[in-house]
Amino acid sequence: MSKINVFALGGLGENGKNMVVVEVDDRIFVIDAGLKYPSVDLYGVDAVVPDINYLIENKDRIEGLFISHGHEDHIGAISYLLSNINIRVYGTHFTISLIEDFLTENNMNYEDYRLYRINENKTLKFNNVIVSFYNTTHSIPESIAIALHTPDGVIVYCTDFNFNQNAPTRYKTSFEKITDLGKQNVLLLMAESIGAGIVNRSTTDYMFNYTVTNALNNANGRVIVTAFSTDLDRIQKIINLAVDANRKIAIIGRKAQRIIDIAMSSGYLKVPSENFINLKFIDEKNTNEFDDMVVIVTGVRHEPFYVLQRMIRKQDRLIHLNSNDSILMMTTPVPGTEKIAQRTIDMLNREDISIEKIGKDILRSSHANNEDLKLLYSLLKPKYVLPIKGEYRHLIEQAKVAKDYGYDDNHIIIIENGQVVNIENGAVTGYSNVEVGDVLVDGSIIGDINEVVLRDREVLAQEGAILVISNISARNQEILTGPEIVTKGFVYSDDKEELHNKIVTTFNKIATNYLKKRAIDWNGFKKSLTDEISKIIYKAVHKRPIIIPVLIDTQV
Repeated sequence: MSKINVFALGGLGENGKNMVVVEVDDRIFVIDAGLKYPSVDLYGVDAVVPDINYLIENKDRIEGLFISHGHEDHIGAISYLLSNINIRVYGTHFTISLIEDFLTENNMNYEDYRLYRINENKTLKFNNVIVSFYNTTHSIPESIAIALHTPDGVIVYCTDFNFNQNAPTRYKTSFEKITDLGKQNVLLLMAESIGAGIVNRSTTDYMFNYTVTNALNNANGRVIVTAFSTDLDRIQKIINLAVDANRKIAIIGRKAQRIIDIAMSSGYLKVPSENFINLKFIDEKNTNEFDDMVVIVTGVRHEPFYVLQRMIRKQDRLIHLNSNDSILMMTTPVPGTEKIAQRTIDMLNREDISIEKIGKDILRSSHANNEDLKLLYSLLKPKYVLPIKGEYRHLIEQAKVAKDYGYDDNHIIIIENGQVVNIENGAVTGYSNVEVGDVLVDGSIIGDINEVVLRDREVLAQEGAILVISNISARNQEILTGPEIVTKGFVYSDDKEELHNKIVTTFNKIATNYLKKRAIDWNGFKKSLTDEISKIIYKAVHKRPIIIPVLIDTQV
């Protein structure tokens, strides 16, 4: 019999940042290490990853990190995790290839880390726990579910899946292995919740194929298709339909290009050589002469929209859009990208470029819906259901699905990040807590972005900044030049000259006062300037820009 603790450091009640921890007695198993993209009000923050202090403090107990698939919301925090704890990482061949590339991008030599490739036929033994895997169907190849076989039953982690019976062979779900697991006393199932509120799946590949084929046949010139770079199954379908329409194919996306290259070298993307145009080896003039070309614009989140905007402005090195082009938009805006998506569509309309938005009614979701979850329950027969992955409303939706299936409240577990489910002898005995939080990533800087920095960025974005620059001789106790008033992002009112003069007068008054003293208090000098000029600005225009005094002590 064992003592088991299950909790999430991220991914519950939010989109992204997925990381689950399972403790079996004194051993720790970490599942996934993802990032999430920040909301629009986190100025300059590139990503958010889970706070891993708990793992750092208990690093000697960690058996390994087990990765379900290669999407950034499941692997995006790996560089941060490994830079703090060099633990073993297990994933499928394709997933580990993506992780190697991700580490390289973050200036980390992946050969310095213990990355192990596994497949669904592999089992790993850690004392009294055996870890097994089974293939799942998702939009990216070699996605897996992870099963921890403990003395008290099996704990199954199954995120980002669906039961699409028509999935390509290399994307198919291992029903035989799921059925076998269902015979082995499944104690706890953690399954994704994003699509739990969707009943049935009405879309089919037929509708997708018909829509894309129709667009390709009716287009007079090039067809530009936007797609998320990790939707490799969808990208392959676009390629196949473009080949059927006898069109040339090019793929664009700087960051995404590496994913595409890995997929092509692994055989997950196949483009006939006679149809493929490698944009690395041709110039702008030649590119824009291909009227029969399908250009697949890939990326994550907002990137496809940015690329389209560059093409419209003729800033892209290779593709300049014109009114003969057609756009097939398959990138439904994710939270935080709605504005740039609408702005891009507006720009396309101004250039009289045809746009067809292909929405969720045609694009098959790669996430489990209501019926998928019920089928998974019936196959695994778990004692407890713990909804994961999604905002709180999504977790509640899955709880409703489980209740509708027949589970009572005592066997449906709803928790948030940091809440720990305590299990002893195969039964939930209570709950406890661990400390959790967000770590902000700004370029190569991780975790050093505090609230003051974010507040300053917000003020800069909304109010602007005013620099007050002056050369001063401390020795002679006099102002040599200035003050020069420089504004960034700050808009004067109509009486610009009057406001400018007030700032100069205030500066001179404060400077005279401080220059009378035997030793100049530079910090006090700057603070007085900041406080008094802020009052003048607010009284005049009701704005609070950042005031930056630049006082240069010049030796004469």
